[in-house]
Amino acid sequence: MIETLDNLDPKGKLIGIRVDINSPLIDGDLSDDTRLRSHLETLSELVSAGARIVLMAHQGRPGEDSCISLQPHALRLADILDTPVHHVENTHSKKALDKIKQLPHGEILVLENTRFCPEEYIEMEPKDAATTKFVSALAPHFDAYVNDAFGSAHRSHPSLVGFPYLLPSYAGRLLEKELKVLGTIHELPKPRVYFLAGKKTIDSLAVAESVLKHDIADEVLAAGLFGNFLLHCDGVNLGAPSMDILRTNGILDYLDQGKSLLANYGDQIKLPIDVAIDSNGRQEVLVSDLPAEGPIFDIGSQTITKFSSSLESASTTILNGPAGLAEVSHFSQGTIHVYDAATQSDTSIVGGGDTIALLDQFGIRNFSHISTGGGAAMRLLSGDSLPAVAALALRNS
Repeated sequence: MIETLDNLDPKGKLIGIRVDINSPLIDGDLSDDTRLRSHLETLSELVSAGARIVLMAHQGRPGEDSCISLQPHALRLADILDTPVHHVENTHSKKALDKIKQLPHGEILVLENTRFCPEEYIEMEPKDAATTKFVSALAPHFDAYVNDAFGSAHRSHPSLVGFPYLLPSYAGRLLEKELKVLGTIHELPKPRVYFLAGKKTIDSLAVAESVLKHDIADEVLAAGLFGNFLLHCDGVNLGAPSMDILRTNGILDYLDQGKSLLANYGDQIKLPIDVAIDSNGRQEVLVSDLPAEGPIFDIGSQTITKFSSSLESASTTILNGPAGLAEVSHFSQGTIHVYDAATQSDTSIVGGGDTIALLDQFGIRNFSHISTGGGAAMRLLSGDSLPAVAALALRNS
């Protein structure tokens, strides 16, 4: 049992809020603010009540170009909310703590990117997370903690699981809504068809095994790197360029799991029957005619037809990840047609920040539910729990 904002009297309180505003970037600036806007209901409600709000969030991963300061996010939030939003270049230094103490009622302070803190990239149990420098420095200044970061709820980093161990803690409106929609997968009508693709092959492998093992999915459609990987596991010679991509991404380390998945559930898994390779543009090749000299960057026309038929005839469709290199126009066909077909089912669910940006780009917005979280959504839709949500429940148990 978790408590929501319905259980919190925010007036005059200093509230630490974990949000997920990790956004796509172009030249260091936000190219899409969907995730920022997803928190507007929570933030507006608390600002209107006169709370003092301290936002904690991450952007990118250490070592990547996307791991930047949250100053652009603070500026965009100020525009969206039409309320004072400040930013401090630290998370829990004396300067940051002084800013927190001086924060006026009804205003917001955005702390610096949590992933600038080494301990914020370590999975921990709530009890251990509560003792980190990050949590132990900030918690004494907060009257309450709110988690609205659904997109990160499958992680157990200190900012996500440490505060509930020390403070009255609540789910924000976004987290509450996502749990209501995605936490009832067993109640959604059958047949349920999962389309698993994108770059996170290891996550797709785990999801596929879970939903098939527990009879959550009737069918799994595999595309993208996940589809290429399973084709390889099925004995298909993809060709050197595609194999190099799998090898570079560390996916071949999971060969035994892939073969086991096909051995146990192969009759419920649909693999591509043709693919599109990069050969001075888009060239479609039957899987039976592989290997190819060019890398596989999309599913082919026959596979698009086959997958679209499965999705259109399903009662519930769940999608995660693009069918190929969708940001390149001549390799976007699979993603566009498959996603459009999924919206024809009675209930259609899609998740992931990068996927949301693609949906906007292609003008596909007719899904029953567009989740702000990819990994978190897939974990819930696999019937698994989320560590950050479990931490909130533990506080109130």
